[in-house]
Amino acid sequence: MGKKLSLEDQPWCIDKATGKLVINKGVENVCIDKSTICYIDGFHSKLYYRGYSIEELAQKSTYEEVVYLLLYDKLPNKRELTDFSGWMSEERDIPREIDELLCRMPRDVEPMEVLRTATSYLGNLDPGRHDTSRDGMFRKTIRLVAKIPTIIAHWHRIRNNQPVVDPDPRLAHAENFLYMMHCEKPDQLSAKAMDVSFILLAEHEMNASAFTAVVIASTLSDYYSAIVGAIGALRGPLHGYANVAAMRQFEEIGSPDNVEKWYKENILTGKKRVMGAGHRVYKTYDPRAKIFRDYARQFADKVGGKVKDFYEIASKLEDFVMRELCEARNICTNCDFWSGIVYYAMNIPIDLYCTLFVASRTIGWSAHILEYIADNRIIRPRLYYDGEIDKEYIPIEKR
Repeated sequence: MGKKLSLEDQPWCIDKATGKLVINKGVENVCIDKSTICYIDGFHSKLYYRGYSIEELAQKSTYEEVVYLLLYDKLPNKRELTDFSGWMSEERDIPREIDELLCRMPRDVEPMEVLRTATSYLGNLDPGRHDTSRDGMFRKTIRLVAKIPTIIAHWHRIRNNQPVVDPDPRLAHAENFLYMMHCEKPDQLSAKAMDVSFILLAEHEMNASAFTAVVIASTLSDYYSAIVGAIGALRGPLHGYANVAAMRQFEEIGSPDNVEKWYKENILTGKKRVMGAGHRVYKTYDPRAKIFRDYARQFADKVGGKVKDFYEIASKLEDFVMRELCEARNICTNCDFWSGIVYYAMNIPIDLYCTLFVASRTIGWSAHILEYIADNRIIRPRLYYDGEIDKEYIPIEKR
């Protein structure tokens, strides 16, 4: 038998004020740094990028402008935005080797895993991969933000045995993505909804994927390793994959008439949880969900059919959530609950939804990497050891 350590043996786990053990499971509400990138007021449904409200950015801005804002900490003037948008447009093409890699990937590989692999390989081909300067990081960020939508669109067409569609430099970032997906220019509503979607998901403070990126970057590892790590974190169903799970949930319900029965049999009994509901930070309604819901309603009115069915299913299910879960337990619907219906209306396959999160969020991850390493300190938390020490080693012959 060994001996147990006392609390005093591990002073880093002691609250100095109370003298008691403190464990922040999930690193909940632990501030690791100061930041000027994003502010979330989870009690009043507020989200800000560099001080600008998400509602105002969604209404008045474009994704290119938001990328500039997050990267350079200011809104661009007209000339700066024109030059910056042109730079992003010039970087959309992906190397031939990436398309060859996509062609060799098995068609049944999960899209997030395809994107993770392609992003990692792209790092090997980046002409500035050895440039660790701050300007070099900025250039890599622009290249990757511009290229990820192309990778997603090309994989979509390759796995469906369709010819890939090259980027159109005359189109805006979000509009071009839909063009590459479907080989036709999108209608006005779709182009605007896709652009707003990219804005809404561009940044969200120190979530699991952003933290992963920053942890990797804090070791002074390379930029692409940090982004690939973030993609891996986002892939989980408790993070970015929740929008896929929410749509599968609506498919399972099947009809607006089935919502109440499904809710009682699955949620009230504890068999399942509502996917797209609940958030670590938001204790009220997610402000992004409100905007996604409005676009889902517009598509339901315009397209009808299954889009309208999904919208009505989601609306009825949300009524139960807001009435029974939000008021009692602060579990409210979030952006993942509604975003999938918007993507579905634009004929984007459900299993690609999480990759759209990557396409949006790469700029947020990059902004946090740049901010953190500007005054870097390797991230190294501690654990409270709850086992024994000084155990007697027994030779294998006597065990």
